[in-house]
Amino acid sequence: MRVALVTVGDELLAGDTVNTNAAWLGERLTERGATVERVTVVPDRIGEIARVVNEYRAEYDAVVVTGGLGPTHDDVTMDGVAAAFGREVTRSEEALAWLEEYGGYSHEDLAEGTADIPAGAEMLPNREGVAPGCVLGSVYVLPGVPDEMKTMFEAVADRFSGERRHVETVEADEPESALLTRIRDVRDRFDVKVGSYPGETVEIKLESTDETEVREAAAWLADRVEKPEKE
Repeated sequence: MRVALVTVGDELLAGDTVNTNAAWLGERLTERGATVERVTVVPDRIGEIARVVNEYRAEYDAVVVTGGLGPTHDDVTMDGVAAAFGREVTRSEEALAWLEEYGGYSHEDLAEGTADIPAGAEMLPNREGVAPGCVLGSVYVLPGVPDEMKTMFEAVADRFSGERRHVETVEADEPESALLTRIRDVRDRFDVKVGSYPGETVEIKLESTDETEVREAAAWLADRVEKPEKE
């Protein structure tokens, strides 16, 4: 399953807020066997959200959008997704009923627009907040607030799947440039994806859908690199 992530927010682009939602979603989706192929940050502009969502829903199996939901002036994520589908944003009676029964809110308690989602969308209740998310076709709209987003994603996590990938890491106490030939060789000998991440030492990450293959590749490589001294 190929997935694109779209995170909405001027504060992300300005660097005022760290994009932890994308990192968390990438990790959870990968654990489920889905492949995250695109992560995009867009500003709080309806037209830009609609353009990117429209492009990605045509290209990927699923699109996960996170951003401000609700009635405030810069919470335009739902409007942007609705525009991508040519839909109106309308009041969800299901959301209002859920908020009344489980959230303890009456209609009068809620600001106008709090329960609005695109017409025809599946409502996703917000168990950690107020404004609901939704599913429209292959597009999942989740809140931008991390705790709310995580809880809502877990409610639909079973809809994301794929062939599980197994990972092994090899640590090398050598410059990354000195490892190029051995990295090429392990790629040639084994059906694995290889990434290298330099720091105080170099961490070489090997990944495959075949658990035996990735273990054998890691063992082969580990025998051929200089290992860090243990303290």
